[in-house]
Amino acid sequence: MNAAGFIARKLRFSETIAMVSIAISFLIMIIAVAISSGFRHSIRDGIAFVAGDIQLTPSDMNYYGQSVPVPVRPSYYFRLDSIQGVASINPVIYRAGIVKNGEEINGVLFKGLPDSKELLETAGLSPDPESSSPLEVSIPRKLADILSLKEGDGLPAYFIGESVKVRKFRIVKIYKDLLNIGDDMIVYAHLSDMQRLNGWDGNEASALEIMLKSKYRNSYMIRQVSNDAGSIALMYAKDNEPPLVASSALSRYPQLFDWLRLIDSNVYFILILMTIVAAFNMISGLLIFLFRNISTIGTLKTLGMTDRNISMVFLKVASRLVLKGMAIGNGIALLLCFIQGFFHLIRLNPENYSVSYIPIHISPVLIAGADFLSYLVIMVLLLIPSFFISRVDPADTVRMN
Repeated sequence: MNAAGFIARKLRFSETIAMVSIAISFLIMIIAVAISSGFRHSIRDGIAFVAGDIQLTPSDMNYYGQSVPVPVRPSYYFRLDSIQGVASINPVIYRAGIVKNGEEINGVLFKGLPDSKELLETAGLSPDPESSSPLEVSIPRKLADILSLKEGDGLPAYFIGESVKVRKFRIVKIYKDLLNIGDDMIVYAHLSDMQRLNGWDGNEASALEIMLKSKYRNSYMIRQVSNDAGSIALMYAKDNEPPLVASSALSRYPQLFDWLRLIDSNVYFILILMTIVAAFNMISGLLIFLFRNISTIGTLKTLGMTDRNISMVFLKVASRLVLKGMAIGNGIALLLCFIQGFFHLIRLNPENYSVSYIPIHISPVLIAGADFLSYLVIMVLLLIPSFFISRVDPADTVRMN
């Protein structure tokens, strides 16, 4: 039987204040990690839906239907699709227009979406082409408020080009603005409707948008895939295919990615600060515990235990307390995260934060990593008070008793 482990199980570390401090520290750390991850996923997923992680557009791209259309599946499509991290490649059509209701008019940007169930359901359009109504659109809440529109209303739209074209759409969905990045004036429509408007066939679009898998949706991979896609489009395009240029979400929305980096920096600061606070509370608690058990230390030395083995006894006792505080803090933090994630109780001003509530994303890997590193740092720092054991003289403890 391990003597250090046996003795450690018999000792009781009753420093409630230290355990509460550890629980609060881990609670704050887990909530900070979940919120940071939530902002990262919400904003990056929102950007990807609004304009793709990477866009391939003609060099003469304009929003009035006068640019050269790009093929829905260019000759190098399979090379793009084989790039690591690519989830899908979606043809889209952008077309500027003016919408009207009564005397109110407003400029908007129409975006034609392909027959992708995920994209159409996110936009609020029918994912079944056979059941969808012709010229159905989804409009943002801000536009609906400006024009006093509701679901089911007609939406006359005017498109200016070589001639003025008029279409009357039907509003099937009023969506909440995904992000405060200009998406408040994007009107989503079916790709086929926009192709007919531009006089294009079913194999033509105005841009290709590359969506990355969630785990690859970070600054490094977005930049890497953008470079790879741009190189492929340049090197492998046939003579009859228009030249396409690649642009990443990083270049289109640098302010949002800078803001995400700032949030991550704050989270790192919180993790470091809370770990230090928990560690020093444990150090003070362990010192008090050692002072209360000087006679026990002297007795163990008298029985022949080394300073190292005695230190292991008290470190194991402290470790139990740290793990207990960690479990309590994690449990309360996860409960609060699930409540916020489900009910969205804490709201935000989207004008300042780009989202309307505090987003939560539970990442087991990030949480386990934060727990492990914090626990490791705390236990390393607890080696400091264990040096006190070497200064205890068994003869003095015997005379005290």
